[in-house]
Amino acid sequence: MAANAKVIITCAVTGAIHTPSMSPHLPVTPDDIAAAAIGAAEAGAAIVHLHARDPETGRPDQSPEAFGRFLSRIKQSTNAVINLTTGGAPFMTVAERVKPAETFKPEVASLNMGSMNFGLFPMLGRFKNFKHDWEPQALENSRDLVFRNTFKDIEFVLGRLDGAGTRFEFECYDTSHLYNLSHFLERGLVKPPLFVQTVFGILGGIGPHPEDVMHMKRTADRLFGDQYRWSVLGAGRNQLPIAAQAAAMGGNVRVGLEDSLWAGPGKLAESNAQQVRAVRQIIEGLGLSVATPDEAREILSLKGGDKVGF
Repeated sequence: MAANAKVIITCAVTGAIHTPSMSPHLPVTPDDIAAAAIGAAEAGAAIVHLHARDPETGRPDQSPEAFGRFLSRIKQSTNAVINLTTGGAPFMTVAERVKPAETFKPEVASLNMGSMNFGLFPMLGRFKNFKHDWEPQALENSRDLVFRNTFKDIEFVLGRLDGAGTRFEFECYDTSHLYNLSHFLERGLVKPPLFVQTVFGILGGIGPHPEDVMHMKRTADRLFGDQYRWSVLGAGRNQLPIAAQAAAMGGNVRVGLEDSLWAGPGKLAESNAQQVRAVRQIIEGLGLSVATPDEAREILSLKGGDKVGF
């Protein structure tokens, strides 16, 4: 993979992993999510990756109506590329998960490239007090949770967005997911340049060791050559160390409260923008430059913000 002249920062502002009781700074309401995305873009994120939540309970909400409450506000306030999840939450069906992207036809949508165990239950040992009954139950249920992303499911998402001009952030949590992506490339169902987001540190996926990062990059290099753009996502306290390693190796980075609640040992991040500023400092400290949204569009061959459905 040829190193990009610019480093793309993606910010995933809320996600479906962390629950509201874990941090008072986790965006929950449409106002929270819009403000978080705009702040992240102002801090240097070229792409904002979005989930929606029920504003009363903070539970993940994958209805198009939930996304519609903040999408236009973000688009009107920033030039950032808007990336909508098709992962939703592990307990949702693929038909539920794809609906927002199918409705709004964003420039980018995430796409998980394989099924996996998705263990969130260790967080029960770190967080004891919950505002909502669903929070500890969701964490406990992950002991027996398979996050389903079968070949049929992946084909379903690709088919639903066919013709929309939406490109994908291919989320790969383990080596097999890279091979699954290679399978779809060989069949002509996905087109380069592939935006490959390798995910480290989720229980059930590949670990966060520097050798794991190297292994995933070596495998992607061998499978995709110059047909992909590499990015990394480190979960929890692994966020910035893995971002630093990848940036030094010519990769792109993802941060945000979806992936980590922290700004340092025992210190909660007060905003998504704080994490963007921290990773930007690392990137620029390495003598690299941060991509603007339009530069990210060029690097990833995106259709442009004027061609979305919102």
